[in-house]
Amino acid sequence: MPEAELPEPSAASPSRSAPRLTAVRAWNVGVCVALLVVFAVLIWNRRWMSDDGLIVLRTVRNLLAGDGPVFNAGERVESNTSTLWTYLLAVPGLLPGISLNWASVVAGLVFSVAGLGFAFDGARRLFGAAGPRAVVPLGALVVVALPPFWDFGTSGLETGLIVGWLGLTWWLLVRRLEAWRRGDGAGRDWPPAFVLGLAPLVRPDLALFGVMAALALVVLEYRRGWRRIVGLAVVAAALPAAYEFFRAGYYGLLVPSTALAKEASEARWQQGTYYLLDLLGTYRLWIPAVGLVLAAALLAVRALTRRRQPGPELALRGRTAVVVAVPLVSALLLAVYVIRVGGDFMHGRMLLPALFCLAMPVAAVPLGRWTTLPVLGTAAWAVFGLLALRPAYGATLGPNWIANERLYYVSLLGNPHPVTAEDYSTHPMVAEGVAALEAADGHSLAIVGAKPGGAGWWVYPGERDSLVWLNLGVAGELAPLDVRVLDGVGLVNPVAGHATGLPNGRIGHDKDLLPEWFLADAGVRGDTGFVGPTYVADARAALACPRTVEMLASYRAPLTAERFRDNLTGSVERSTYRFSRDAAEAATCAQLPALPE
Repeated sequence: MPEAELPEPSAASPSRSAPRLTAVRAWNVGVCVALLVVFAVLIWNRRWMSDDGLIVLRTVRNLLAGDGPVFNAGERVESNTSTLWTYLLAVPGLLPGISLNWASVVAGLVFSVAGLGFAFDGARRLFGAAGPRAVVPLGALVVVALPPFWDFGTSGLETGLIVGWLGLTWWLLVRRLEAWRRGDGAGRDWPPAFVLGLAPLVRPDLALFGVMAALALVVLEYRRGWRRIVGLAVVAAALPAAYEFFRAGYYGLLVPSTALAKEASEARWQQGTYYLLDLLGTYRLWIPAVGLVLAAALLAVRALTRRRQPGPELALRGRTAVVVAVPLVSALLLAVYVIRVGGDFMHGRMLLPALFCLAMPVAAVPLGRWTTLPVLGTAAWAVFGLLALRPAYGATLGPNWIANERLYYVSLLGNPHPVTAEDYSTHPMVAEGVAALEAADGHSLAIVGAKPGGAGWWVYPGERDSLVWLNLGVAGELAPLDVRVLDGVGLVNPVAGHATGLPNGRIGHDKDLLPEWFLADAGVRGDTGFVGPTYVADARAALACPRTVEMLASYRAPLTAERFRDNLTGSVERSTYRFSRDAAEAATCAQLPALPE
């Protein structure tokens, strides 16, 4: 197959060059559009809202209701990992008649498709230094063919936003590289600085990509002077720094509560390795990996064997290498981070950003003899993957506590596309708990415990209506906003978040706070039914420990200027404060060793 690379158009043959340019551009647009349409259809076919996505929506509803960015009114807890995703979803909520659930589904799909489009066009521009070239998808095929990208393209979680942000940041860097290829790098350099600065607001661990992108931007722009670099740094850091100030003063922590719930500072390499192997093995990812590496190597050899002029041309090659290195190095850093913290309980989800980064530099490659074999091999794998490759454990819990989260809820609810509150109203336990609260006389606490014949709802008089259930999103979707919904893993419950967890427990669920803590915190007294009164008394004494009292005040006390200041100044120590999950041990108010920040 002849190499599809066009020479620079010359004045001597404009009539011959113009048709070829038009044909190449039409080909590239057609390939990109077809790819994105297929991706959108696959995502839409798996549309749904996850339990964690419903957690985000309850925060958005409280924000729109005037109670602030909190999961439960009157309790300042940052239950969502992605700050930007939370506030973006509040925008359609300002319009009357808009369903937040469907807005979340559509937004996730749009961001996912846009991110792949930016990655494709960025790669096309990267390989078009000598003029427009016909390209074909390569890395983009890997993204399109993987079911986890379909499942979490909606789901209500920030995965779609992550894909969109990664693609946009990469595309903006390539555009700045193009500006230097054209001459003196003229043009706006602040958009990539601003966008890459959003990294920790998209998701905190994406700061790893943001740092690499920032270093690349410095390499691209340093010739414009260090004053300009300082200005770009201010543009990048202003918004995340302002939000971190707000977070520390408003929530009293340096990190979202999800970091406490999952103890992101702890290393769980073995579980993280299981998580990685679960994704790699399920989809035989070594096959497309060979194709991506082979294509990248062949294209690199071809570029290096071309004759180059010294001076500016060598500098451009260096800039190109730096831009290409951003997603590759970031993929390694992100993957290592995910493995270190133990991965996730949702199949594949946390490794998708790293995988997308690996695919970006070769999302599209030039059509020619150098790329024919890798493209055909990857395309054959993609077809096989689309038709046959799925997790072996189906709707049940898989090995090492990893689950196919979407299929679990589809099977549980008997609905192929659970999105709205009505879809989740058939949940076998939550609706019953909400009804039990509504039927109670006065404010009550509803919690599941052992009863004759099996587990059931216990209802106790309490200081306010509270519902305890592991699946916070479903409970928060079905319960009114004036009902406090609590969990035992610490996503929205600081008592659980600051407690120690079970050694080697399930990722994201290892806190598993015991029932006595909920009864004590709700002010339940007298007959405690399935929980021994001694345990409740110990938990009540533990909650009265001075440091725990201060922690509780940081999110429950009225937000005055003094409270904001105390939250701010104590945020570092409070973020590392933990007490024993054993109520009797915690009741001694003994100081546990501080966790690393």
